[in-house]
Amino acid sequence: MRVITPTMKAKTKTASASYQDNKPIKDQTLNRRAFIQKIGAASVGLIAAPSLVPALAAASESAGQTDSGALTKDDLPVAVISTPPQLAPTRYTARCIAPTIDTRLFASSNVGSNDARNQLALERLACAGFKIDNPEIVDRQYLRFAGTDIQRASDLQNLATGAIKAPKLLMGVRGGYGAMRILPMIDWQTLGRIMTERGTILTGFSDVTAIQCALLAQGQMSSLAAPMLYSEFGKASPDRISCQQFVTALTDPNLTITIQSADLTSPQLPTVLARASKTITGTIWGGNLSVVSALAGSPYLPRVDGGIVFLEDVGEQTYRIERMLYDLYLAGVFKNQQAIIFGSITGQGEDSYDARYDVATVIRQLHEITGLPIYNGMRFGHIAQKQSFPLGARCQISTDTSGGYRLDFSDYPIIEASRINTAGLWQDI
Repeated sequence: MRVITPTMKAKTKTASASYQDNKPIKDQTLNRRAFIQKIGAASVGLIAAPSLVPALAAASESAGQTDSGALTKDDLPVAVISTPPQLAPTRYTARCIAPTIDTRLFASSNVGSNDARNQLALERLACAGFKIDNPEIVDRQYLRFAGTDIQRASDLQNLATGAIKAPKLLMGVRGGYGAMRILPMIDWQTLGRIMTERGTILTGFSDVTAIQCALLAQGQMSSLAAPMLYSEFGKASPDRISCQQFVTALTDPNLTITIQSADLTSPQLPTVLARASKTITGTIWGGNLSVVSALAGSPYLPRVDGGIVFLEDVGEQTYRIERMLYDLYLAGVFKNQQAIIFGSITGQGEDSYDARYDVATVIRQLHEITGLPIYNGMRFGHIAQKQSFPLGARCQISTDTSGGYRLDFSDYPIIEASRINTAGLWQDI
């Protein structure tokens, strides 16, 4: 078990400070009081003056972080398929509640490089009722990452050692890349036990899939596939549907999701590919396809007997999608699984050899070689209007007479709905 000690932290701070890449490394020693003073917040709850958030939103947009700009794998949205037209952004007067939900952030991957966007997200979460104990970690940076490997591992390992009390909510800051580097540095078995005892909910997606898989594989603990601090709540105009669905998944002990279209996976596919329709019940696990396939053969990939595999990805060429699926198939990952569910699969142009070789062709091939029923169009991935849902929980899949299917989830921790002010997640503070 790796314990993060003050001496180790000091060494990593020195290493971080000494690195120069034409960009000064941010102060790693900012305590909570100094952080609040730095941002000019009026209280520990990070409730700002009414004029602050519009200014922060404008700064975010001027820094190129608008919804229509260049996006990375952990930004939203990348694609919206078959969705109602969006309403024009509406300004709301903040109606905040006192934050009472013990919340900590973990930054396992990319740095959240826009300070205004980070601060905007912190204030919205506080307005919604989440009392964030460690907001200062959004200031960390080492190379492209949100801190050194030891710093990023300590966000989770210090909970496993008992150095820091486990909160009710553990929220990922951002995806991108970097989580795989810290997997061997965390005592997942102990962390999972402590989180189970506390009823802690870990949330994230994209590169955070590596954290969620390791937590389930070695800690036997569920998590929530859901938006993250920087990627969603720091936007100038967060996606209200994604925010609402996030709160629903946090508070509903019997979450139900209904899917009637395969379009988010491929318009050329039926919603259900199965030799015989039946009700299936098992533990759902998985996440981002690129990350899941990279974990094949490692001790951090769950081995769930009778499981249901969920996969999504964005911006990958068709042959790369198939190669990653074959990585899992040849590694025996689909053995003893009951079904595969695909969320949003956003390809990247036509195949240069044959335009007929598309995502639908790849998934039909997977259906043939595995013999597993495949369910398409699950509303989750690098998209707007996403439906949050638990991973590592019990899931029942049932088909309906119209060709769609329904997912019913159970056996996962929740938060009391009365403690959350949902509209705070998108309001102007």
